[in-house]
Amino acid sequence: MWQIPDGKPTADAVAWALDAGYRHVDTAKIYGNEKGVGEGIRRSGIPRAEIWVTTKLWPTDQLNIRKAFDSSLGRLDVGHIDLYLVHWPTPGLVTRTWKAMEELYAGGACKAIGVSNHSIGQLSQILRIATTPPAVNQVKCSPFGFDPKLLEFCTTHGIVVEAYSPLTKGARLQDDRLRAIAQQYGKSPAQILIRWALQKGTVVLPKSQHRDRINENARVFDFAITAHDIDRLDGFAA
Repeated sequence: MWQIPDGKPTADAVAWALDAGYRHVDTAKIYGNEKGVGEGIRRSGIPRAEIWVTTKLWPTDQLNIRKAFDSSLGRLDVGHIDLYLVHWPTPGLVTRTWKAMEELYAGGACKAIGVSNHSIGQLSQILRIATTPPAVNQVKCSPFGFDPKLLEFCTTHGIVVEAYSPLTKGARLQDDRLRAIAQQYGKSPAQILIRWALQKGTVVLPKSQHRDRINENARVFDFAITAHDIDRLDGFAA
């Protein structure tokens, strides 16, 4: 829900997404729209148990993680947080922060804990001391920019990769190479980008506040991109 204003715009987007079949809502303290996310979930009428809610710890809150978590939970007002992520690594605090996250998890505050924007080196630091390894690493990932070594590392260590900005914030949707592949499949450029990320084994986090695009972004399960075209898309990052 990044860059969507709090209140009605966020609540509308969440309610529309849930109506379209989405069941994972991703937000963060720094996005400033946790209240709207909660409002949209409540308005949707979808049972809370069917929805997976993620929010994130901002670096300035890493010395008082429980307070930050409780503040996010209060703003969301949806009963519980499913996944809590360390939004950005802070040099010198990577392992200390993770130990505090483990305490939060061990106390039953959330169903899972993970990280965002963490490198192989930072993940390795955590794994060396972790009792509970990160369930997730949320990173920027699209054919126009991804780290295959990081994807491989996470897969090897059982860490789910969540792809944010899979649509490049709309900046590359007019790319001629992408449009040619989309035309070949009879799909939109956005659908090709989402399908590529799915076939990479990631959990995809497409963002839109427009109902028609939210619906379009969900229609990606009736086709598959060939291995040849996956390789073509991979080449966009070169």
